[in-house]
Amino acid sequence: MIRLITTLLILQSLALAEFQQPVPGVQLWQDTCNVYVLKHEDAALVINLGDGSVLKHLTEIGVKRVEWVLLTDHHRELCQGAPKLDRTVTKVAASADEKEVLESPLSFRKWHPRLGDKFSVHGASYVRPPAVPVKIDRVLADGEVFTWNGFDITCVSTPGHSPGGMSFVIKHDGRTLACTGGVMHDGAKMTNWFDTEWDYGFAKGLDALTASVQKLAALGIETALPSQGPVILDATKQLETYHQKLVSFRPDYIRGYPVDTLSKRGPHPATQPTKAHYIVQVTPHLYMFGPEMAGKNFAMIIADSGHGLLLDCGLFPKLVLERIISDMKEHLGLKQIDACWISHSHGDHFTLFPALKDHGVKFWTMDTIADKCENPRFYDYPAMIGAYNAGFEKAKIDRILKAGDVIEWEGYKLHIDWMPGQTEFGNALWLELDGKKIVFTGDNLFGDPSDPAQNGHECVNARNSAIIEEGYLVAAKCLQKLQPDIIMGAHGVLMTEPAAFVDRFHDWALRAIRKYKALLPDANYEYGYDPYWVSAYPYRVDVAQPAEVNITVRNFRDTPQQHRVALQLPPGLKANPAVLEGTVGPKSRQSFKVKLIPNADKLPTGVQMVPMDITLDGKRYGQIFDFIIQARE
Repeated sequence: MIRLITTLLILQSLALAEFQQPVPGVQLWQDTCNVYVLKHEDAALVINLGDGSVLKHLTEIGVKRVEWVLLTDHHRELCQGAPKLDRTVTKVAASADEKEVLESPLSFRKWHPRLGDKFSVHGASYVRPPAVPVKIDRVLADGEVFTWNGFDITCVSTPGHSPGGMSFVIKHDGRTLACTGGVMHDGAKMTNWFDTEWDYGFAKGLDALTASVQKLAALGIETALPSQGPVILDATKQLETYHQKLVSFRPDYIRGYPVDTLSKRGPHPATQPTKAHYIVQVTPHLYMFGPEMAGKNFAMIIADSGHGLLLDCGLFPKLVLERIISDMKEHLGLKQIDACWISHSHGDHFTLFPALKDHGVKFWTMDTIADKCENPRFYDYPAMIGAYNAGFEKAKIDRILKAGDVIEWEGYKLHIDWMPGQTEFGNALWLELDGKKIVFTGDNLFGDPSDPAQNGHECVNARNSAIIEEGYLVAAKCLQKLQPDIIMGAHGVLMTEPAAFVDRFHDWALRAIRKYKALLPDANYEYGYDPYWVSAYPYRVDVAQPAEVNITVRNFRDTPQQHRVALQLPPGLKANPAVLEGTVGPKSRQSFKVKLIPNADKLPTGVQMVPMDITLDGKRYGQIFDFIIQARE
């Protein structure tokens, strides 16, 4: 019954599909995106292509051939129908940056991602190219006028939603129109957030988008023809409003502390120097790096017995570690390091894993983090350990903890709590030590509590699976409840007297949620924020033989959600099932097992992409998410 209802919704939407004329001289077709058709006699120029279904219906408006397709950007839902084009007749044009992504899409899907990969956030790619290369016949430059059968189309570079995004300004019948791609959605909103997230909390994509919006607002555009959503009739007014919203949003998006001075600070007044190189004392049993090692990950509790517990360890050489351990044994009473607790899933917190294993150190972390350490290639998240090129690709966890666990270690009670924020996959460790309640928070909160201008959030990054009310707000509420005397962040950050700081952190989280809700078009803004609401595990699947992948569909709504997820499989690969149809309950996730069956004679070797074409409650989103496979010789 569920499958029948979903299929009927899709068929109903297809039956209703017809051309509209939002403005004189422009025809609009809607499928996975808005497709705009300019017509001259029996020829057409098409701006964006969607799933290509428009090609079967052009005769309804007297079109016999498509001479040009102009692409505002590379995103799959705008061009997934490209294989249906007759390339002996139709030429395709795009900007130079988009040409690179369109023609070499698999260059941006890495089996071994690295921090510096182009168009990635610490190894997680933010471009969403088509599975099959799209040849570009003409590269369009900013300010160029593209002339076609009496239409003069000015090409305007408008990056931000995409690295090489381009808008097309058309003067027609005394009116100024612009096909603006994903720059703005009706209502002065973003098309989505995740396509504008180009770096690790420094606003590169946001700043590019803001500049593009300002640029378009100055052109006197009457009507904007976006790639998604309704036609925008009061375009210039909305662009001006949108620009103001983006400018207002920026201070709450960028990191909530002076990040440029984090590695330049002097000794913390609450610490004392020791005879061990680089090590300062925080309390009689707690040690951390001094300012000369700012930004590195290392803190240690040394019990009276001489047993040590490390709190993260990474981003410095093995030789330095050996010297520190030797010095701490000589001067601070260290006899052996029992374990290293990992605060969250990012690899820079355990790059010293092999060296510590040589010392017999065990590794502890929470259950939601462990698999990210042990199988990082299974995920499409930033900063997995393999991305650091640290000489190893994964780390085996010796003790897996659960939220709420209280464990005994050398007379201390160690409390483990789920503490998301910068990433969903984080935990906090706290204890009573030397008369103080001390909590170790990983990368969630940085800065100087004595500075009232700081709210301390480390980095908003949706690719960390970090929806704010499920992340930073949870962390803030947890810290408000704990009321710690000392917060120790990772990267050598020590925060004393943090109560007011935590309150500012909490207030910022609420404010950020409000601003994202105001910026994104869906009533459940998470669909435009989260790049994983349909996801695959493993993200990277070896199909040397039949393999299994789990597809997870998430529902952010208060009502049941019907879905259809169709896997777009490369030649030589079958899936059982290839189409997933069903219902996910309110505010929940559901996972579906899919068996992948390769045909070794037909499946090309190397990395291939498997886009997932998504329909929710009858609305077609197209191939917005993907996973990758690798076939070996």
